[in-house]
Amino acid sequence: MASVGPPTASTQPALPSGLAVFKTIPYAFILPEILCGTWVWILVAATSVAFPLLQGWVMYVSLTSCLISLLLLFGYLFGFHKNSENWKVLDSLYHGATAILYLSAAVLQANATIRSEFETTSLYYQLNTAASFFAFVTTFLYVLHAFSIYYQ
Repeated sequence: MASVGPPTASTQPALPSGLAVFKTIPYAFILPEILCGTWVWILVAATSVAFPLLQGWVMYVSLTSCLISLLLLFGYLFGFHKNSENWKVLDSLYHGATAILYLSAAVLQANATIRSEFETTSLYYQLNTAASFFAFVTTFLYVLHAFSIYYQ
C-alpha cells in the first residue's frame, strides 16, 4: 500500500545566478568554452585560410557558438532563468548540439592543418596546429558541460 503523506520537495538543485555561476560545476564550463572558442577563431583568422570551405565552417561554428554561449552566460549571470526547469533542457540541448558541431569543425581544422603542412609557411602551420588543439579542447569542454548537466 502506498504511503499517503505530504509531497516531497523536488531534489533538483537551483540554477545559479550571479557570480555563483562560476562556482557551480556544469555552468563553470561556460567561460572556458568561450575563451577556447575565441582562440579557435582568432587563430584561424590569423592564417592565410588556404582551404576556405573547411576553415569557413570552423569559423562559423566557433564564432556562432562563442556568441550564443556568451548570451547564455549573461542569462545566467543576470538571473533571466528565474530557476525555470526549461533552462536546464535548453542548456543541455544547446551544449550537446554544439559539441557535435564543434567535433566536426575540429576534425575539419585538423584536416586543414595536415594539408597545410607542406603548402604554406611554418607560421601558418603552427597557427593551424594551435587552432586544431583549441578546437578539440573546446569540443571536450562542450561534451563535459552537456553530460554534466544531463546527469545532474
